[in-house]
Amino acid sequence: MLTIRRDLVDAMVAHARRDHPDEACGVIAGPDGSDRPERFIPMLNAARSPTFYEFDSADLLRLYREMDANDEVPVVIYHSHTATEAYPSRTDAKIAAEPYAHYVLVSTRDSHEHELRSFRIVDGVITEEPVEVVESYRFAHTGPDDVPEL
Repeated sequence: MLTIRRDLVDAMVAHARRDHPDEACGVIAGPDGSDRPERFIPMLNAARSPTFYEFDSADLLRLYREMDANDEVPVVIYHSHTATEAYPSRTDAKIAAEPYAHYVLVSTRDSHEHELRSFRIVDGVITEEPVEVVESYRFAHTGPDDVPEL
């Protein structure tokens, strides 16, 4: 399950709307080992395409060095689909290289609504997962007893 703050969801949707009709892409980094998305990092779609996204290799190298220096990992890798549902394409599955990341897709095919879904993609196998949008991680669902995190 992906648990993510509402402000991060709003930022992904805003980025997707801003870059429409091209696909938007980016990363939400979080502390290594936490599975908690924290730092929103919109990226440039180097392909500048309405049907495909590609991270600029120099930007991606800088991002990974920065995350490494901050003890962060890419918790969420997101991109938008501008004319289709929020489901990974065969190309999306083929280029997915982070087995522990949540791959979030935002569809902007409807100008009034958006569709947001999350997937795990490992060795080309796509598995959809539930998304819990929370106001704050402090009171996010933490288990059967729902004890808030300290």
